[in-house]
Amino acid sequence: MTVLTMAGLVLGPAAAGNAAPKPTEKQLRAQLESLGKQVDRLIEQYNAKRVAVAEAKAAEKAARSRLKDAKQGLEAAQAQVGDIAQLQYQAGDLGVAGQLMSPGYGGAALLLQLQEEQNAKIAQFATVRDERRKASDDARRLTVRLRGDVAEVTARRKDAERLIGQIKDKLDALVPTAPGKRANGAWAPELPTGSDNITPRTRLMRAEVQSHFSLSFPVGCYRPEDSGEHPLGRACDFMLSSGGAMPSAGQVALGDEIAAWAIKNGGKLGVKYVIYRQRIYNLGFPGWRAMEDRGGVTANHFDHVHISMY
Repeated sequence: MTVLTMAGLVLGPAAAGNAAPKPTEKQLRAQLESLGKQVDRLIEQYNAKRVAVAEAKAAEKAARSRLKDAKQGLEAAQAQVGDIAQLQYQAGDLGVAGQLMSPGYGGAALLLQLQEEQNAKIAQFATVRDERRKASDDARRLTVRLRGDVAEVTARRKDAERLIGQIKDKLDALVPTAPGKRANGAWAPELPTGSDNITPRTRLMRAEVQSHFSLSFPVGCYRPEDSGEHPLGRACDFMLSSGGAMPSAGQVALGDEIAAWAIKNGGKLGVKYVIYRQRIYNLGFPGWRAMEDRGGVTANHFDHVHISMY
C-alpha cells in the first residue's frame, strides 16, 4: 500500500455535504502497523543501496591495487627486454660475455622468451586496466543513482512518518478522560479498589499504556512501602529491562516514547508526574528536571518509567 493510498485511509474519504467518518481505534492501529512496516522496508531498501555502493567502491579499490601490480610487472618485463637487447647490440665489444649473448649461444632465444613474457604482461595489464575502469564506472554510476534513490526514499519516509504522527494523534484523541476530573481541572481524591489495590484512574492509565505500547516486562503498581505513591495505589512502574540491568538503546527509546505519551495525555488521564532516567516531569510545572543520584539503575529510574497519578 502506497503512502498516498494510506493517506486516504488516515484522513478518510471526503463525502459531499457530510463530515468524513472517523476511523475506529482498530482501524487506526491497523493503519499504524502497516505504515510502520512500510517505514521499515524503506530503511531496508536504503541500507541495501548503501551496501551495494560500498561493495562497488571496494571492488574498484581492489582493481586499482591489481592494476598497480600489473603495471609494475610490465615495467619489469620491459626493462629486462631492454637490457638483453642492449647486451646483444654491444656483443661485438664484450669479448666472452658478448659471445654468450650472441644468437649462436642462445641470446636470441632468451630475448624472444622475454619478449613473449612482456607481451603477456601487456595483455594482463590491459585486462586489469579494463577491469579497473569498469569497476570505477560501476561505483560512480551506483553513487549517482544512490543520491536520487536517497532523495526519493527520504521523501517517502517523511510522508509515512507524518501519517504515523497523524494516526498517533487520532489514537490519543480516543484516550478517555479519567473519572474524577472537576470543572476547574482539579482531580477528586480516589481510594484504591479491587484486588490490585490501585485507584480507578491508575487502572485506566495502566490499561491505556499497555494498549499503546508493546511491553516485554511486568508492570508494577501497588506495593507496601512507607512512603510514595505506590502504597496509595497511585503509581505504576513500566519496566524496560529486568534484574537491574541497564536497558538497551531500543528499550531506552521505548521508555522515551512511554514518558512522552504519558506527558502528552496526562491532562486527560490525571497524571501527576513522570520519572525517567533520573529526571522528573511534573505536569503542574512543565519541563524535565534533574533528580539526585539515588545510587543505582533502578533507584534512578533508568530501567523503568514511573508514572504517578492524582
